Amino acid sequence: MNGVTTFYQLNTIFISMVMEAIPFVLVGVLISGLIQAFVKESFISRIMPRNRFLAAFVGCGIGLFFPSCECGIVPITRRLLKKGMPLHAGIAFMLTGPILNPIVLFSTYIAFGNSWEMVGIRAGLAAAVAFSVAVILSYMFKTIPFKHTNQDIVPSGAHIQGTDEKKRIPVRTKLYEVIVHAIEEFFSVGKYLVLGAFIAASMQTFVPTSYLLHLGSNPLTSSLVMIALAFLISLCSEADAFIAASFRSTFTVGSLSAFLVFGPMVDIKNTLMLLGTFRTKFVLVLIGLIVCFTLAGSLVVGRLF
Repeated sequence: MNGVTTFYQLNTIFISMVMEAIPFVLVGVLISGLIQAFVKESFISRIMPRNRFLAAFVGCGIGLFFPSCECGIVPITRRLLKKGMPLHAGIAFMLTGPILNPIVLFSTYIAFGNSWEMVGIRAGLAAAVAFSVAVILSYMFKTIPFKHTNQDIVPSGAHIQGTDEKKRIPVRTKLYEVIVHAIEEFFSVGKYLVLGAFIAASMQTFVPTSYLLHLGSNPLTSSLVMIALAFLISLCSEADAFIAASFRSTFTVGSLSAFLVFGPMVDIKNTLMLLGTFRTKFVLVLIGLIVCFTLAGSLVVGRLF
């Protein structure tokens, strides 16, 4: 492969990733803006269970109502946490939102030949991983570890004072606030998206996929390979099922489930977004837990199916 061909391949992959992700980032920042303008802290506090296990369970289910992929889920989660959602519920939502939404589940159904089996495996494993990770993090971190400014470091589940005004704000003013907030959030998140897409495109261009596939000779290594592949390729969750389906003749159901669950939870793009939102220690612990539970779950799935 000569230099010109390599450049064009890198450029094509990079642009396709950015173009694929931008619509979902836009959806994410618009939802974040709507939450900022219309959702009150008192409402979050009222609907969220006090019990950490129930709150994490509810967090896993919220994704059904937010059709956003991993490209746009971080700003939504950050806004919900600042509005008073407990850390464990927010993390559970962030991890399941890109998987347990109707668009992704339907695309998985289509990609695997109109079969509900992989849809059920993907949804079940995602919920189990997210719930387990969220509950463990709730014991490890007593405050929400936002990266910037001390005023953002608030107790998990506590809402920020002074934002629920008694006076009524006109809807027109709130809609203007939505647009302004969405624009600010888009540029805040966008720089991490672009950098992550460039790194992912470089990985796909310069790291031979055949080398990774060669390692998938047993359930453990094949799941590890598919986890690494999901991280490196950094596909949007609406499209990753079609890539996973192309590996059916090479990899086990367990390793495919690892690909379908880990990628939407952690890839290059949203790792950079996470590092821009949360403290580094928290992000590293979060990713480590996701790797462990996804790997363990994929091995169980491999034995059952």
